[in-house]
Amino acid sequence: MAGHPGGSRRHNMQPRPKVKNPGKTFKRLIGLITRRYKVQFILVFVCIIISVLSSVQGTLFIKNLIDDYIVPMKSQPTPDFTPLLLAILRVAVFYLMGALANYAQSRIMVYVTQGTMRDLRCDLFQHMESLPVKYFDTHPHGDIMSVYTNDVDTLRQMISQGMPQIFNSAITIVSVLISMFAISVPLTLVTLAMVFAVMMISKSLMAKSSKYFLAQQTDLGKQNGYIEEMMKGQKVVKVFNHEKKSLEEFKELNDTLFHSSYNANMFANILMPINAQMGNLSYVLCAIVGGALATAASGFFGITLGSLVSFLSFNKSFSQPINQVSQQINSIVMALAGAERIFEMLDEPGEEDNGYVTLVNAKEVDGKLTETEERTGVWAWKHVHQATGDVDYIRLQGALVMDDVDFGYTAEKTVLHNVSIYAEPGQKIAFVGSTGAGKTTITNLINRFYDIQDGKIRYDGININKIKKSDLRRSLGIVLQETNLFSDTIMENIRYGRLDATDEEVIAAAKLANADSFIRQLPDGYNTVIKADGGNLSQGQRQMLAIARAAVADPPALILDEATSSIDTRTERMVQDSMDKLMKNRTTFVIAHRLSTVKNSDCIIVLEQGRIIERGTHDQLLEQKGKYYQLYTGNAS
Repeated sequence: MAGHPGGSRRHNMQPRPKVKNPGKTFKRLIGLITRRYKVQFILVFVCIIISVLSSVQGTLFIKNLIDDYIVPMKSQPTPDFTPLLLAILRVAVFYLMGALANYAQSRIMVYVTQGTMRDLRCDLFQHMESLPVKYFDTHPHGDIMSVYTNDVDTLRQMISQGMPQIFNSAITIVSVLISMFAISVPLTLVTLAMVFAVMMISKSLMAKSSKYFLAQQTDLGKQNGYIEEMMKGQKVVKVFNHEKKSLEEFKELNDTLFHSSYNANMFANILMPINAQMGNLSYVLCAIVGGALATAASGFFGITLGSLVSFLSFNKSFSQPINQVSQQINSIVMALAGAERIFEMLDEPGEEDNGYVTLVNAKEVDGKLTETEERTGVWAWKHVHQATGDVDYIRLQGALVMDDVDFGYTAEKTVLHNVSIYAEPGQKIAFVGSTGAGKTTITNLINRFYDIQDGKIRYDGININKIKKSDLRRSLGIVLQETNLFSDTIMENIRYGRLDATDEEVIAAAKLANADSFIRQLPDGYNTVIKADGGNLSQGQRQMLAIARAAVADPPALILDEATSSIDTRTERMVQDSMDKLMKNRTTFVIAHRLSTVKNSDCIIVLEQGRIIERGTHDQLLEQKGKYYQLYTGNAS
């Protein structure tokens, strides 16, 4: 394909992106979850509040336990333990409620987590189906797969543990802070000063960690892309003894991934120990200051023994949420990096389709075309006038005109120049030329896989921009040079051309493609399951199945992109007769691998560097003794 941007996928990788806005990404992720799981999210929030309050009331009870029960009872000769037992029972009930709330929260979050991952995968796949072919030509397939697998999976721990922990920590900090201020203002200020120091350290380490975690996700995508490329090209690797070079390139990618992963996890993992030690330091300072205040006989800042013990527990509780968030920082940062890549793919603009002319089955009634549901073998373009609502039906003849078309895969490089083609209904038009001349590019434009920069393409007199893309493509049966088969039975692979085809129609299409004989020799015949893109079939057999797939679609027009390039000469002669039957009364565009297959074409178009240099029948072009003559005879003179 001339000037095609796909090229080598490994060398076409994009530069490493930077984290654009982690806050915006997190907010969008929260919005996505709450929009679909609003009730569950509210229940989780309620459960967290119950759990935190049960813990706070237990810590506050320590003050009452010492000041109101233990200290007074020490001075009583025969203390009454009944009030103490009732108080302890009340606290136990609150703790039980907190435990049940924790259990419910965990169960709900498992559902929300797996549901969110399922929904994201569905959203990604649905959106991927709407993306233009250009996206897949310019993005490594392994990197796209990495979005589905690695990036989506990074959200699992963050949603199930990280997000509930953030909410839990926020509620805990607020409730504990209020309780600490109620007990002692000076000790609370000491605690807040230490927390401020912890936050500054955490912010610095998180910034470094975030940068490397995004790099890790990007490097992982690159490595997956390379592995996918090597797996697909393993035969080529072995034939050319490229194993050593492939290993060197893989080690280079693997080392890059190692360094980004090492740095990301290094900064993330040292955060928790630092915060824990800072929390211990805060506890020691509060114990020293609180001990001095508690031993004071009186004073404005004097506190009781029970208040001091309770406050020190709150001090631990206050630093604990920060430590818990620190433990989750690894998964949170990685998840945000993955979420950003997911949203980048979801934000890719889908394929635009402004067409309004549709393709319908038709039949003639009193000399006029009318629309019908059943397949009649007659097709019509249905044109609804925007202003009046009137409907016109134009019989699909298969006349296709390319008028002075210019096109380039990028704006900087034009690969087709002033291309004009006139295909009458039922004609066989062949494209020949050297590799990169622009043959496949022309068929891509007819399909509207890409849109032209200048000129016009008309189908039965209708500008193809006005035809809905799905209907345009439904009118074109295509057999590509690269045969794609799916992990299913041979019957279903052929039926892929038309999902409502009966078994008899599938078998008839296979016979037309000369595939029936080899299919029946397989262990399960038409029910034989194809594996690994047809790995249990020969290349020629795979191509014959692709031809059968186009035949069962029974399209009004055909595009054959070197459809017999992988079939041996003997089989090709057998298939050619079937192909001629398939092409009968259909406008057909053929990209020729062997010039002998296009001798009977109505028009042969010779392309060179994106320009038409010759056109005519086989005999006419031989008489001209130009480029076609050279290609056909091998005579450069």
